[in-house]
Amino acid sequence: MKFDSKYFDCVRVKPDHARVVGPEAPACQWKGCGGSGLYRAPMGRGREGQYLRLCLDHVREFNASYNYFAGMSNAEVEAYQKDSLTGHRPTWRVGANSWAHGTQRGMGCAGGFADPHDLFAWRTGRAGDALRRTLKPLELKSLDALGLTTSAERHEIKARFKELVKRHHPDANGGDKRSEDKLREIIQAYNYLKQAGLV
Repeated sequence: MKFDSKYFDCVRVKPDHARVVGPEAPACQWKGCGGSGLYRAPMGRGREGQYLRLCLDHVREFNASYNYFAGMSNAEVEAYQKDSLTGHRPTWRVGANSWAHGTQRGMGCAGGFADPHDLFAWRTGRAGDALRRTLKPLELKSLDALGLTTSAERHEIKARFKELVKRHHPDANGGDKRSEDKLREIIQAYNYLKQAGLV
């Protein structure tokens, strides 16, 4: 090992007792003791982070008789222990609002709880209204191109598409240009409805 290495200064070594007990060691704070206060002892509740400096004999005596909860009632000790589970941070009950306690009922309650997005509308008998979303203008235009209303179901859209393709196919119309344009419009409308998730 090289004693003149730049890394040698970084090595931490426990100081020997003779160096610490020297003139820089603090005095024991026990009443009437003149020894060296090499050991820390907590000052007590309400003074966390503050310590007394005591010698070995007195810190042992202090630890044997130390009671953090001295002067507290049983109820206060229990409350402290309960608070310590959450690190003494404020907490509240889960769902502790007017909806959770059932003091407020909203529109669309299903099974005794609020259902503002109608996720359980099938249980209340309003499933037809809830499951069909509001259609966008291009979706309405595509349904109109197929000759369908907004209440058309998937199977109706598919059946209508097949029927119109057969009717307007160039082979069935002898290559009529107007029929080809109508077929193109029908296919585009059907593809848009498919992308929108209506088919």
